[in-house]
Amino acid sequence: MARLLSVPYCNLEIIFNELIDSYLATNVGTVKNFLTKALSAHLVNNIDALYAGDKLLAAGTGNNKLVNHDMLVRGDKIYWLDRVHNDIHENSFFDVMDSFVTHLNSSCYAGITGYEFHYTLYEKGSYYKRHLDNFKQNGTRAFSMIIYLNTEVDGGSLRIYQGNESQDITPNSGKSVFFKSTELEHEVLITNLPRMSITGWLKVAAVN
Repeated sequence: MARLLSVPYCNLEIIFNELIDSYLATNVGTVKNFLTKALSAHLVNNIDALYAGDKLLAAGTGNNKLVNHDMLVRGDKIYWLDRVHNDIHENSFFDVMDSFVTHLNSSCYAGITGYEFHYTLYEKGSYYKRHLDNFKQNGTRAFSMIIYLNTEVDGGSLRIYQGNESQDITPNSGKSVFFKSTELEHEVLITNLPRMSITGWLKVAAVN
């Protein structure tokens, strides 16, 4: 736990429980300060460096075998996180996620066996039309998670649909959003400022 930037586990557990409880109450979990301001700032610096080095790639729709790059559907750029990068701040994020998955599995028997996350950057004027995260060919994505990194926000809200109603969530730094990948359609509204986050999925074992 040393790389969690001095956040005591008891405080993390309170944050984890708030995220889970809000999910159980509304099907959309939200919590502030999932990441510390210091860690969020370091991750923003990572995104800035990747952008400057032209290492962020246009995101596509579909799975790894069938990817469609359509700027009329989504305009974000991404870069996958991985411990093999040996980046201290990415690894601090993974330490938080490992703790959250352990807590989620022990408290809710969620059966999460892994996860995948990428940096996400929406440039000014970009968006992502209404969609569902789970692949038809591969049902391993159980929960979607977004952790916002912006300190300034203008547009770029996440709109989540439940039946005939929708909920807009502003992308404030440190806030996390958590919902079932197989159930809730959502979209990213047009952003008027660069919008940065870490986006990913908690995964379960594939069903043969």
